[in-house]
Amino acid sequence: MSRLKVGVLGATGMVGQQFVQLLQDHPWFELDAVAASDRSEGKRYGEVCHWRLSATMPANVARLQAVPCRPESFRGCRLILSALPGEVAGPVEEEFAQAGFAVSSNASAHRGDPDVPLLVPEVNPEHLSLLEEQHRQRGWTGLLVTNPNCSAASLVIVLKALQDRFGLDAVMVTTMQALSGAGYPGVPSLDSLDNVIPYIAGEEQKLENEPKRILGKLLGGKLEEAPFSLSASCNRVAVRSGHLECVSVRLKRKAISLASVAEALEQFIALPQALSLPSAPRPPILLREEPDRPQPVLDRDEGRGMTVVVGRLRPCPVLEWKFTLLGHNLQRGAAGAALLNAELLLAQGYLG
Repeated sequence: MSRLKVGVLGATGMVGQQFVQLLQDHPWFELDAVAASDRSEGKRYGEVCHWRLSATMPANVARLQAVPCRPESFRGCRLILSALPGEVAGPVEEEFAQAGFAVSSNASAHRGDPDVPLLVPEVNPEHLSLLEEQHRQRGWTGLLVTNPNCSAASLVIVLKALQDRFGLDAVMVTTMQALSGAGYPGVPSLDSLDNVIPYIAGEEQKLENEPKRILGKLLGGKLEEAPFSLSASCNRVAVRSGHLECVSVRLKRKAISLASVAEALEQFIALPQALSLPSAPRPPILLREEPDRPQPVLDRDEGRGMTVVVGRLRPCPVLEWKFTLLGHNLQRGAAGAALLNAELLLAQGYLG
């Protein structure tokens, strides 16, 4: 099939650059337009983007002229991938959806809106039916979906595998989050070296709230949050990429053995894998048996950064079971997540 033309908002930031790289040679999508700050308008992408990725900037993208962040600049596109900062994304994304574009956003601005799917395709693809309410309420000809917080994105995939098999009662999670989660230039070096920062503004609230919404059910067109308790503690550590999370869970139905919990994780396959979406990892969860894995430097690129790696599965004396998981915050937690959402939209017929 002919590839669908795509525009990227916030194209010069860390997540925007990941979008640009992921769209190179994508089988379904073709990058057609990029927008950044007002001072970049009219200049070539290669001039205004301080490229931070290890692979060389694609030459065809370097020649693209940065356009204004307005719908009329993206007339050739059907799909918009948004890497805009959360504080500016809200009205801009609404303007694009109003103008008829499908917007798949990594920004936080609309994650709490009741008619905007907070989407993880392996977990809650049925939440796309909220788009019907979105169209009714807002009168848009386009649409808007978002992916969750970068730590929540990995956590909910593992929780979904356990919820489906056993149900969830309580979850406690402590994160060790990579520096790249703060964007570029991010955390000052003298704050991060030889240090752990035990506070990330707004992060614990997101991690305690978003999973219950993502794992919730739609009843009568409205979302009912999943009825389990969740406590989160979030820390910034001196790792470049890859968020590590130590998780304890209490299940609603008692697991008969560690092997039965391991089986639930290892056998978990969801709609993106069934549809063979280009960005969908197989498997979505990789369970490692080594006592010292996962580790960010060794495991963050599993499944091109889209697989969630789980290790140290063992009994928990306080709740019931505990484990460590690792997710790539720029892939599964950001650009790769929004791209996978866009692929699901296309596969399900939402992009025309």
